[in-house]
Amino acid sequence: MSDTAVKPVNQKIRFWIVRLAFLACVPLIVLARPIWADWALATAVLRSLGTLMLVAGVLYRVWAILYIGGRKNAEVVQDGPYSMSRHPLYFGTTLAMVGFGLMLQSLVFAVLLGGLALLILSATAAREERFLRAEFGAGYETFARRVTTRVLPRVDLFHTADVVSFKPRILRTNIADALGFLVIIPLVALLDLLHAWGLPTLFSIF
Repeated sequence: MSDTAVKPVNQKIRFWIVRLAFLACVPLIVLARPIWADWALATAVLRSLGTLMLVAGVLYRVWAILYIGGRKNAEVVQDGPYSMSRHPLYFGTTLAMVGFGLMLQSLVFAVLLGGLALLILSATAAREERFLRAEFGAGYETFARRVTTRVLPRVDLFHTADVVSFKPRILRTNIADALGFLVIIPLVALLDLLHAWGLPTLFSIF
């Protein structure tokens, strides 16, 4: 690694931007009524698909953490999920947010939450790559030419080493962060309960 004036992205800033963007959507989520609410089959399909996507997003993040935990900004990780996209953690987050939207029985929310996450995280990824290019030079450029997508994975590029090592302390911390997404499941159930108790809705949404 070389000495560089380019600094790594402050992940706390990314953390708060994502969460504040989500909080800004909360009034819209609470006050909206999905048009499918009275259709049992549509509700079951959207909820089931959304839950599967949420869990898949969490598992994808955990998978990426196994490879990057303790190595972020220290080396160019190129195996496993990092062989398919340069920022697989962000793909897992985006997938989970699309799932959340579907759990709310809304195609609009799925596009809104997933698109917002992808927009914010793609911008974060672009800033991160300025540091990585400055830090690792030709090594990162070679990686970026081979793995052409920042967030969305290309399955045809997949490869991995036979053995992957990790640091347990860092792994525990990052997996706990990934599993935090699962709190969405009881929150959706709570929202249903509040609506059943008479929480008003102001408009319908697809």
